[in-house]
Amino acid sequence: MTLTHFSFCSAFILGLTGLAFHRTHLLSALLCLEGMMLSLFLGLSLWSSQMPSVSFSLAPMLILTFSACEAGTGLALLVATTRTHGTDNLHNLNLLQC
Repeated sequence: MTLTHFSFCSAFILGLTGLAFHRTHLLSALLCLEGMMLSLFLGLSLWSSQMPSVSFSLAPMLILTFSACEAGTGLALLVATTRTHGTDNLHNLNLLQC
């Protein structure tokens, strides 16, 4: 395993552990998800640049598009949650509430 592969894998693992252990605020959970998506984008970009085929070059752009859509949806949910509940603490949110 090269140093670049190790750094991309460790970035993904750090985002995953941050998501698992530090879920107090919605914004911190969204930032961990964004970090995981960016590490996947960088890993997929590195992998597609090493492949001789042209068909793999579209996959990183799809990942980056999904990441941007996820960030926009997450921020919209954060604003809506903060407006309705007054805070973004995940412990105060009740999913069964209408």
